[in-house]
Amino acid sequence: MKLPQVFEQRMRKYFEEKGRDEEASSFFSCMEETPMHGIRWNRLKVSADSYEAKMNALELPSEKVTWCEGGFYTPDISLGKDPYYHAGAYYIQEPSAMLPASILAAKPGEFVLDMCAAPGGKATRIAEDLKGEGLLFANEINAERSRALLRNLERAGAANVVILNENPKNMVKNFEKFFDRIIIDAPCSGEGMFRRDPFAPKSWEKFGPDSCVPIQKEILGYADAMLAPGGHLVYSTCTFGEAENENQISAFLEEHPDYEIIAHRELEGVSHDDAGMMRIWPHKTKGEGHFCVHLRKKEDGTDPSEDKRRYEKNPSCTQFRFVKARECFEEFMCGLLKDEYASSYMEKNRTDFVLHKDKVHMMPVAEALLSGLKVVKMGDFPGEIKETAKGRVFTPSQALALELDKEKVRPSRFLSFTREDPRLQRYLRCETVMLEEAECDLLDEGEYVIVACEDLPLGFAKKQGTALKNAYPKAWRLV
Repeated sequence: MKLPQVFEQRMRKYFEEKGRDEEASSFFSCMEETPMHGIRWNRLKVSADSYEAKMNALELPSEKVTWCEGGFYTPDISLGKDPYYHAGAYYIQEPSAMLPASILAAKPGEFVLDMCAAPGGKATRIAEDLKGEGLLFANEINAERSRALLRNLERAGAANVVILNENPKNMVKNFEKFFDRIIIDAPCSGEGMFRRDPFAPKSWEKFGPDSCVPIQKEILGYADAMLAPGGHLVYSTCTFGEAENENQISAFLEEHPDYEIIAHRELEGVSHDDAGMMRIWPHKTKGEGHFCVHLRKKEDGTDPSEDKRRYEKNPSCTQFRFVKARECFEEFMCGLLKDEYASSYMEKNRTDFVLHKDKVHMMPVAEALLSGLKVVKMGDFPGEIKETAKGRVFTPSQALALELDKEKVRPSRFLSFTREDPRLQRYLRCETVMLEEAECDLLDEGEYVIVACEDLPLGFAKKQGTALKNAYPKAWRLV
């Protein structure tokens, strides 16, 4: 690999100044090695005691990523066509990139912001930690990348998620001192990606550290404005230069003395400096270059964010259209879910139900909170109301299927195939699936049924006689 000369000179100087001259040769040698690959099992769908069995099913070695629960190294092979992937059982992610969300360690019930969220690796991990309680705001300034973020979060079965397509500066007025935790995977010069991406060195020469540093500083300022007192901030990059990493954070701390670095226990493969900032070096462990630091904002005796969280979320509406739409939705969910789960879902429905045109949303905060912002997804999107010759009908979304698990769904509305069943591939190609006699007897005629791979939901289909009319999204079709 031909590295930019300025980069090579700077890194040699870095190791020399740190008194680590002997590392320089191993650092540059590792740039010629095969880059690392990995997957992270989704803890919303897969239990820890089944990781090894699932890895065996994929015919993969079970070598764990030490800094991330559920993270495993994989060879450089295509894993995006397996039914497990389409069910959201795992997320394909570079191993070093698994560190920041693990360090953030979001807790159920918190309000969390991922400021630079696409394609979704960190956001999906945060959603796992929240377990459907609290609210995740995932923002992506690039419109096309925000659509990829939407798909990845929906595939993961992430509930209580708002996706925005905004410049962070436009968010400050809505979310002043609002969030419990914020993660910034900052736009950077991408030096840690040199051996993964053959175009990265050329991009570095055009958009190097000098262009990234002011953007990172600006983003950190917006994060400070939106983080509640006592809140946690994790900042990360995939680059090596101190200007974008240690120096950036040191400058931020000088300007914001109400922050402190939170040091973490030593993790195998992760280097810590005296201040508590962390790095992953590709010549020291199995991972690409990464920087990460955990900051905490000190308490100041106030918490204005609570005012925004407490005010009336979605005022009850007595309009005929609203009431009938909610009744239609409730009828569908009561038919789909077992009685005990339907009851608790209806409680949530009475407080979180939002109707936009014909689309149903579920959101635990007021719509007014998102006023003036470009919204890609507003909380959960279970589906939409359609007017037919037979009256109002609720049509479920792909997101709803992927949020549910087998124990909540009536047996007559859930059909699971083995991973080897060829009908799964037909289903993922949006083709009609034929049923066996025993399956026909089990399922409710004319109703939407969840199709699953080994109890992991993939999407909906409608039972019609001996066939399942496919409702898998055409845009998600396996080709």
